[in-house]
Amino acid sequence: MGHREDLLEGAKRCLLEKGFARTTARDIVKESGTNLASIGYHYGSKDALLAEAYVSLAEGMGDAFEGDGTAMNAEPGSLERFQEVWSNVIATMREPGSIWHLSMEIVVMGDQLPEVRDYLARAQREAGRGFVPMLMGGREEDVSDDIADTLGMFYVTLMTGLIAQWHFDPKTAPSAEQLAEGLRQVIAGVNKS
Repeated sequence: MGHREDLLEGAKRCLLEKGFARTTARDIVKESGTNLASIGYHYGSKDALLAEAYVSLAEGMGDAFEGDGTAMNAEPGSLERFQEVWSNVIATMREPGSIWHLSMEIVVMGDQLPEVRDYLARAQREAGRGFVPMLMGGREEDVSDDIADTLGMFYVTLMTGLIAQWHFDPKTAPSAEQLAEGLRQVIAGVNKS
């Protein structure tokens, strides 16, 4: 690997161990075996590097969200697919060392980490774009900006709420079954109108 990749991998390890606020540039350099100047050269700043490392960690969760493939066997757009995918998402929150605590750190400390917050805010559309085919079928590259900004952001908002609930009190956080039942009730209510 080159310095750019070494820095990214080192930053990922630092994030998982220390989080955003406690990770220093020196920590990343020590973990990656590079030098301080390489952070600025390759990423512009430590915060930009940390934001990219977080996005890389989150992108790696896509396979876990799809689980063992059973979600992809359910009909796209069905409640069964919705429940299976969200069950897989919730499973990633139960894992020791879950990366999702980093999301809560940004929510709480975003003002202290404006470059990280701004980078991640821009990445949300792409996160939504990734959720749409998992739940509705199709290919990510075919998801329009309009769909990413509506349906995709609905899924991102649900994800953010789940992360908050699972970190606040995992015992009372909703299960995928409860989410699917809630959606079923919303659909029934809309159809009555």
